[in-house]
Amino acid sequence: MTASPSRPVSLDAESRPGGSLKPLFGLDAESLAACMVEVEEPGWRGAQLAEAIYRQRVRSLDEITTLSKALRERLSGSGWEIGRPSIVSVFKSTDGTERYLIRALDDQTVEAVWMPEGDGGEAGDGSDAGQPEMHRVPSFRRFSGERVGTRESPASRSMQQPSERNPESSKSWNRATICVSSQVGCAVNCQFCLTAKLGLQRNLSAGEIAGQVVSVLDRHNVEVGRDRINLVFMGMGEPFLNYNSFMAAVRLLVREVGISPQRMTVSTSGIVPGIERFASEPDEVRPKLAISLNAPNDAIRGEVMPINRKWPIETVVDAVRAVPLRPRERITFEYVLLGGVTDRPEHAAEVARLVRRTGLPAKVNLIAWNPGPGIEYTMPTAESVEVFQSRLAEAGISVYLRRPRGRDIFAACGQLKRTVEA
Repeated sequence: MTASPSRPVSLDAESRPGGSLKPLFGLDAESLAACMVEVEEPGWRGAQLAEAIYRQRVRSLDEITTLSKALRERLSGSGWEIGRPSIVSVFKSTDGTERYLIRALDDQTVEAVWMPEGDGGEAGDGSDAGQPEMHRVPSFRRFSGERVGTRESPASRSMQQPSERNPESSKSWNRATICVSSQVGCAVNCQFCLTAKLGLQRNLSAGEIAGQVVSVLDRHNVEVGRDRINLVFMGMGEPFLNYNSFMAAVRLLVREVGISPQRMTVSTSGIVPGIERFASEPDEVRPKLAISLNAPNDAIRGEVMPINRKWPIETVVDAVRAVPLRPRERITFEYVLLGGVTDRPEHAAEVARLVRRTGLPAKVNLIAWNPGPGIEYTMPTAESVEVFQSRLAEAGISVYLRRPRGRDIFAACGQLKRTVEA
């Protein structure tokens, strides 16, 4: 059966779980041990559950063959189920990027994105010890000819059985990045972002955040610890406005799934109380930090990011200075180039001065704005991107250009809005 390239492919035809069922996914090994005790089993069986749920990535209790059939039935009879969020729709880009609608247990959907070979965003941030230093990256002209706002992806085939696994996945990638959401919608209201148009609908639970990752790992048959995977918490929502669930998800991903926190980056718009809490997290579970700067000064940033009126740039930077960094680790300043608004040469000079003034080991990631319906900004020209990048490099700033991924399917930075129409 062949699906239209402009429509999502349904991957999960299972009936929706009932509201009385209790998800095991999202509980750590200690909590799973407590569940075992609840059904009159020894607590050490919690480790078996954790192994099955997070490492073997089972989707139903019947798949956990390390537990007896009678025990599985008791768990089910007590209302427990795996309860991992399900990929229900896939959009495929011409560049290999995949955007997913992922359904939680209450039928809400949220988005995650798979980017084979990444987008260059992790370069120079300390992810790869021994990686040579870079100040210049390939010209934006290489990336600026992509179609925008269209769906010209190749036709995708639906699964023969309801499954998240991708039979076409043959590990043709050397590395990949998964972009993860922390909320349904967002309350920060950045003026250039499509997600802002949804508003904030609700926070995601730790299981719903970590479940996006595990579902995508499962789809692409990723071997954690062997395959090179980076996670960026840069999807829908502001992670530091859902801090407890975000960090609980990180702990699950580190301790139960086995992903290093040095392979994770969290981006914040500048939520100062969240940054202050983040600074106290231990190294073994603390991701790298990115600040969505997006403007050269408070006046412009206050217009494009209203959150700046509460926490201006210097206040944010002061909070960031308290974050302890690992050897070779850098703070990333993400900077969206809006045509005629934030992309002028004088803006580059201001950004260079700002970054130097922080005194932080830092780099700048440039992002050419990705357009979306109903947003009145314009894309920067290739020339303005190259001039901006050159000015930063000439000022001694480590600068990288994030390659746009999945623009044709509304999967690029700032485009996530659960778009399903062609």
